[in-house]
Amino acid sequence: MVGLATAWFLQERGVEVTVLDREGVAAGSSWGNAGWLTPGIATPLPEPAVLRYGLSAVLSPSSPVYVPPSADPRFLKFVTGFTRNSTTKAWKRAMGSLVPVNDMALESFDLLQAGGVAGTTTEAKSFIAAYRTVDERRTLLEEIEHIHAAGQDITFDTLTGDEARAIEPSLSGEIGAAILLHGQRFVDPGTYVAALADAVIARGGKIVSGATVTDLTDTGHGVQITSAGRGTEEVDAVVVASGAWLGALAGPFGVRKVVQAGRGYSFSVPVDHLPNGPVYLPAARVACTPIQGRLRVAGMMEFRKPEAALDRRRIAAIVDSARPLLTGVDLDDRQDEWVGSRPCTSDGLPLVGATRSPRVFVAGGHGMWGITLGPVTGRLLAERMTTGVLPRELAPFNPLR
Repeated sequence: MVGLATAWFLQERGVEVTVLDREGVAAGSSWGNAGWLTPGIATPLPEPAVLRYGLSAVLSPSSPVYVPPSADPRFLKFVTGFTRNSTTKAWKRAMGSLVPVNDMALESFDLLQAGGVAGTTTEAKSFIAAYRTVDERRTLLEEIEHIHAAGQDITFDTLTGDEARAIEPSLSGEIGAAILLHGQRFVDPGTYVAALADAVIARGGKIVSGATVTDLTDTGHGVQITSAGRGTEEVDAVVVASGAWLGALAGPFGVRKVVQAGRGYSFSVPVDHLPNGPVYLPAARVACTPIQGRLRVAGMMEFRKPEAALDRRRIAAIVDSARPLLTGVDLDDRQDEWVGSRPCTSDGLPLVGATRSPRVFVAGGHGMWGITLGPVTGRLLAERMTTGVLPRELAPFNPLR
């Protein structure tokens, strides 16, 4: 999403673009995620609630946030920074940095549609965060208060369990309280990103699949790209938007912030009543979205190497946590079991902008919000690249911080 959106908005400004893709369009974390377009709750990943889990919880493979023991120095650096930023003060500061881009997020999708991108966004007629108890619900209500205090607009209603089930019958009798969020949207992310790729190609752009970029060299008048199987080629400028792998190419240009894979899992299941919008089970950290006639169930934040194989214990953990809270959902008839790597930073803010080279830019590190914030990222970065002027909204996301 991030790379293709950047390509599209560069084309808007008259730039000729080529996208080099390691596997293929939407083959990575832009495919199997929950597809939420929820700027109202696009918040920094490091948060005080993470610290409340405690060490024993995050070391458990069944925990919604799983941190496996590791001696890798870069991983330890990330975990140390992530912990340091999981305070109320740090969260509020990071939230204030996200509010300006959150405010532009849905408008940026509208610009893509107006410009001919065939992908559609769907208004969430209902977007319910469901809890067992009123006490459980208090955590999100407090977070919404902080979101409002940071200047982010979000409207909602509080519901009883019965009121929530009247809107979404797939919620079980275990649900005793809920929050109904307004003004959010969702997409089928794989289909949307494929449509965005089609639009880039229709405007004369090139997309090369199976191109693994191994090296970038600033030649003083351009950037030499070395790709496995393609040799070398020189271009005027490069945007590194390689997700959890961003650091390998951006590091030599002064980007020292660790981009860690925060792996998420998902699968789809049949459901008796397809919801009219996303269903969020915050205590279980499980996200459900109606996609292509089935319910996509997503969850987990697993800090491991992006290349690691799918771990079936994580699928089982999602199933076990969601089963008591849903009804009419066949969690045993799973299809499209998937794992993808969200690119996470220790301070919860993306890396967007120029590196030490005036010809090498980066766009990544959005954590859970690469779909929501991909278009606005591309829009602002294209402005920076073509005008030389840094939009004020990008200032907090300096890749050299």
